[in-house]
Amino acid sequence: MSLSVHLQHDLPDIKLDLSFDAPLGVTVLFGRSGSGKTTVVNAVAGLLRPKAGRVAVDGWELFDTNQNLWLPPHRRRLGYIFQEGRLFPHLTVRQNLSYGRWFAPKHARRENPDKVIEMLGIGHLLDRRPAGLSGGEKQRVAIGRALLASPRLILADEPLAALDDARKAEILPYFERLRDEVSVPILYVTHSAAEVARLATSVVALQDGKVVRHGPASDVMADPSVAPAGVRAVGAVLKVRVQEHHADGLTELEAGGARLFLPRIPHQVGEDLRIRIPAQEVILSSKRPDGLSALNVLEGTVETIRAGDGPGAIVSVQTPAGPVLARVTRRSVTALGLEPGKRCYAVIKTVALAPQDVGGRLSPA
Repeated sequence: MSLSVHLQHDLPDIKLDLSFDAPLGVTVLFGRSGSGKTTVVNAVAGLLRPKAGRVAVDGWELFDTNQNLWLPPHRRRLGYIFQEGRLFPHLTVRQNLSYGRWFAPKHARRENPDKVIEMLGIGHLLDRRPAGLSGGEKQRVAIGRALLASPRLILADEPLAALDDARKAEILPYFERLRDEVSVPILYVTHSAAEVARLATSVVALQDGKVVRHGPASDVMADPSVAPAGVRAVGAVLKVRVQEHHADGLTELEAGGARLFLPRIPHQVGEDLRIRIPAQEVILSSKRPDGLSALNVLEGTVETIRAGDGPGAIVSVQTPAGPVLARVTRRSVTALGLEPGKRCYAVIKTVALAPQDVGGRLSPA
């Protein structure tokens, strides 16, 4: 299944004019506040009627202004996951999960409720009401309710924004399973670079109502001009495999023949992952470093150097593990004689690789 979006619309503060096609999986809308992310989601959901455009899911058209076609929201077969669960307080978890199924067409492909309940780990919650659930539990139920409505498309509008870090860490693996195990495209809005790196099959970066970058997370996250947090969000996204769990509490990863170490992670040996390495956690050396505490040293070749308006620069280094980005000063670039084609070493502190930057179950990207 695929998603095709073409929109034109005028708002007081923004003029929307964009197009993108996305494959099955998680398509992340990424950009600064006011870039048009919520407007896109509202148009897809039918909560906003744009001046012109077309949206189709696997060829099934939700609206097309050229054909004067407009399906009302209740006929669009969408599952919507909000920032807060928005569960019905007078219904039990079991009844909330069943709610969407009451409106699904009889011919619609249906998910097995037992499989969804097992996938989300909510079997022990079925007889509870929302008031007795934690924030993370409410979001898991909201995911289940959206999925059991037999949707053609799932919309997730910053679904983790209202949760603390512990609850975010609890919910992210369920979105990963949703991406990898369910054949329904997901349009996902977030400001979090870690969520993009872990979840995105493709990323649509928006700015002032237009698409400024569209592609894999590894490409988009390397561009400081499109990230909401600017250079602070820039980082490399690498494909790795769990190689070994060591007795001293470290996990060894393999990436293109190179070794990386990070604090022990709850993933099995042989499992494929994606990890994000923030550019600000990488330092560069013109020679192989000696006598350092850092365990992760990757030899590579400078690909590009992007200088900012201030004293900093983003250096992309091609390594056996993949492109690694380093945020350094322009003075350091000059002192090290860095230029495209020069050999250098990227040094990454082991403890700098945070758990939230490690994503389970690798999907195509």
